[in-house]
Amino acid sequence: MFDIIGDIHGHADKLEALLQKMGYEQHKGHYAHAERKALFIGDYIDRGPKIRETLQIVRSMVESDAAIALMGNHEYNAICFHFPETEGGHLRKHEIKNILQHYATLEQFQNRQQEYDGYIDWFKTLPLFYENDHFRAVHACWDKGHIALLRGVLSNGCLNDQLIYESAKKGGLFNLAIEDTLKGKELILPGQIKYKDADGHYRSEYRIKWWEDPTRMNYKSIAVEALKTIPELPIDPISVSGTDYYNQNEKPVFFGHYWLQGQPFLYRDNICCVDFSVAKMGVLAAYRFDGEKVLESDKLVWV
Repeated sequence: MFDIIGDIHGHADKLEALLQKMGYEQHKGHYAHAERKALFIGDYIDRGPKIRETLQIVRSMVESDAAIALMGNHEYNAICFHFPETEGGHLRKHEIKNILQHYATLEQFQNRQQEYDGYIDWFKTLPLFYENDHFRAVHACWDKGHIALLRGVLSNGCLNDQLIYESAKKGGLFNLAIEDTLKGKELILPGQIKYKDADGHYRSEYRIKWWEDPTRMNYKSIAVEALKTIPELPIDPISVSGTDYYNQNEKPVFFGHYWLQGQPFLYRDNICCVDFSVAKMGVLAAYRFDGEKVLESDKLVWV
């Protein structure tokens, strides 16, 4: 029995409230449940007011076997922001956009460099995906081909230093597998169409519903976000040629990442996103999984 918890982004107070609502109690310095285990879907850092406290809660639960924690794209980005390139600079460039994304984390670890470095090392122990006989979990996207590649390369689902450097090499299959798994699949908009994202950046690529058959969708309907500038045009078949999608017959899959709005809901009876934008005036959500093959909306909880 698992409680799959969405992106926290430094909102430790909400995390404690959610854990308590689900019956978790403090035990020897960490939260635990007598009969259940928490599974955190990633993105513990950046944006929120209590990042250190969030990490302390999650890590203590993992180390006491009360939880499993997956890597999110923000933890991966933090690793790359920290890792030096051989030619100088860092794997994740220290550009203004990237600095601003990490700013809340860096500020809250001010004068705590050793503690911060310890968490960077801990991030490398976080697996990129989880699967058992009943369900799957990943931060952004479960693509069978990518997961198979990662299984063959990663050690217990985790990155080591050599693989971190390999993952940052743009254009390779390993880089693509990491990018899609942690950041989701994207589609290029037709023509010169662009849209402004939540951080004010103009983009020509947008996040898509990777569990939908792209040949049955159009550019607008396959978008995760309801973007006004996206046209209801048929998708260029060349752009989605060979694209895998998560069909109705697969076991339930849980993920975060997508900043959904409003009251938590299920996309499908085997598709559950648990990120409902706690860092943007939304809620912190979880799904209470008990082995069912068909997911149930009333098993979503939030604070």
